[in-house]
Amino acid sequence: MNISDVEALTSPAGRALLDELAGTASEDPVALATRLRRAGHDPALAALATTQSRLRAKASSKFGDRAASLLFTPAGAEQATRAVVAAEHAQRFAAAGVARVADLGCGVGADSLAFLDAGLSVLPVDADPVTAAVASHNLGVDVRCEDVTAGIVAELPAADGAWFDPARRTSGGRRVFDPEATSPPLSFVLATAARIPATGAKLAPGLPHDLVPAGTEAQWTSVDGEVVECALWCGPLARPGVGRSARVVRGPEAFELTDVDLPVAEVGRVGGFLHEPDGAVIRAGLVGRVAADLGGRLVDETIAYVTTDSPDSSEFVRSFRVLDVMPFGLKPLRSALRSLDVGSLTVKKRGTAVDPDQLRKQLALKGSRTATIVLTRLQGKQSVLFVEPFS
Repeated sequence: MNISDVEALTSPAGRALLDELAGTASEDPVALATRLRRAGHDPALAALATTQSRLRAKASSKFGDRAASLLFTPAGAEQATRAVVAAEHAQRFAAAGVARVADLGCGVGADSLAFLDAGLSVLPVDADPVTAAVASHNLGVDVRCEDVTAGIVAELPAADGAWFDPARRTSGGRRVFDPEATSPPLSFVLATAARIPATGAKLAPGLPHDLVPAGTEAQWTSVDGEVVECALWCGPLARPGVGRSARVVRGPEAFELTDVDLPVAEVGRVGGFLHEPDGAVIRAGLVGRVAADLGGRLVDETIAYVTTDSPDSSEFVRSFRVLDVMPFGLKPLRSALRSLDVGSLTVKKRGTAVDPDQLRKQLALKGSRTATIVLTRLQGKQSVLFVEPFS
């Protein structure tokens, strides 16, 4: 996309064509192009609008019905904050008494939309001209197009809030994992927080705990089982006494754990039930909290599986009934599965180098039943657990 493409899509003809294409994202692209050409639409505009229609359909999983009125770049549709997560960002600022937020690296405007929905004033900024043009359309306000490290922070009143969503991909599309290699780097975010206390940032879920500064809160969030971010909250945005937290969003509900008075989990034998903590809980280092809340124990001091004797569960885990346990070995495992007439096998793993796809090939199962196994360490020993989902 370029600026002229954005102008074409926001022209009266572009808007009308986008409205006409609503609901056509699943149609065959060739057949759709033929139909639009026969209807007399400009081929270039038709191609732009067709692509935009598909991006809107893709983004509907994040924005719901609102996606139908927004514009997206391909990268923007992929990297935009989900609306349910952005709303939580906005509530942090609102609860801290912040009235105006500078969205520094606003992308297509997902977080700025949430800030506006929460009644906050917003100053959106993005370094990419096309992205800034798209965000201007989505937000209905002018987006400043400049590098956020070039001096805009010095213009902001200290009473404002600052929000960062650093770019975590290179110009070639390769993902960046080092927080100092993002744009802007974590060090710039922290320098901003020294001047504007109410500063927050959307960081990659792999943020190491030792990079979380004292006095800040790192919150890992998952949505329907997928860990989507680690948000760093500084100054009044951080909750007193909380260094790490996990927010688990399942459908319309959200649940939270914190590291306040975090217990040390015991390690012990496998009971009748196995519990797999949500990824946000694991990333936040709060498996011990889940184990304590369930009255359970770890199966190994280095493995994030919790076991209990009773059928307890919680919003922070997926639970399984343990049917059998055996030491790991290809031949014994094959024999056990064939005796159960298993042909379709779900393999879960943690703490083992075994490749599930390769294992299934080696087992060569041909039965009629399904089964689930867990490959993991039990108090240091490679083992196999036969399990079934339990709710």
